[in-house]
Amino acid sequence: MENPGSPYTSSPENAARRSDQPRSPEEEDKEKPTQVRLLVSNTAAGCIIGKGGATINEFQSESGARIQLSRSHEFFPGTSDRIILISGFYDDIMKAIELILRKLIDEAAEESTDTEARTKVRLVVPNSSCGGIIGKGGATIKAFIEDSNAGIKISPQDNNYAGLHDRLVTITGPFERQMHAIDLILNKLMDDVHYPHNLSTPFPYPGYGPPVGYMMPSSPYNSPNYGNNSGPGGRYPSNKGNMTRSSVSSNQEGNDSKTIGVADEHIGAVVGRGGRTITEISQVSGARIKISDRGDFVAGTSDRKVTITGTTEAICTAEAMINQRVQASSEREN
Repeated sequence: MENPGSPYTSSPENAARRSDQPRSPEEEDKEKPTQVRLLVSNTAAGCIIGKGGATINEFQSESGARIQLSRSHEFFPGTSDRIILISGFYDDIMKAIELILRKLIDEAAEESTDTEARTKVRLVVPNSSCGGIIGKGGATIKAFIEDSNAGIKISPQDNNYAGLHDRLVTITGPFERQMHAIDLILNKLMDDVHYPHNLSTPFPYPGYGPPVGYMMPSSPYNSPNYGNNSGPGGRYPSNKGNMTRSSVSSNQEGNDSKTIGVADEHIGAVVGRGGRTITEISQVSGARIKISDRGDFVAGTSDRKVTITGTTEAICTAEAMINQRVQASSEREN
């Protein structure tokens, strides 16, 4: 996956450069370990993790950075999005971000979804460091926008959550412009003596649980390199297209089986092109998923039957991922 044209070299090359060449003060700053946090949807998190953690391990190996995800029920306050913590040297972090964004762009292109919306970058930045990004009279952020030609917006401080001292910096635009903007912002943060350059966890918000109505899944597998990587979940208000009815039973193998109803018009979003989405859900969750034939509906409804079989944890994870696909499909229609 190495991109020959990438300006962000991988760790071994950086190490050689760090040891063999004289360094300017700016370069010395870049050689100090730091970290950056991003938000991603649960679907994107599953894509980044990959089957059995293969993708995230590959990204860590190729970039030299450490990549951690908040657990499947740990969301940035006020959202249903998980947090990615990327730590390491500057060039390693930028390489990891490049790998992650390219992966999300490729996935969005294959699924014919809105690529720009799928790859919108949201950085989690301490409120105390946002002033440096904004600058006096907004001069710094204006210069960053002009230099990168990317859209850069900083959210207002959210006082609805006690103990939350972070804001979101949203970056939009084509890939290269986003990377340029991230480069400018991360450089600015590394110059900030108040910016925390080391975090032990991607989710430093004790006391915040999942959004109301969320069924908390447990992880079907664990890795020492990153957080609980069970499948996606999120906030699913009761509206058209969401799960309507369900029933649970057990089989002779000791696995549970749960049948849920999905509106017929949203089945395509669950299956995906060529069955790609339903295969991904099955692989990430560890559950088996079967969809009823056309016309075979949940009694008294026009909802197709989706039967999920596996452990309790696998069923919860798969159901959460299905719900997110349905929710996204419903939002596109509205």
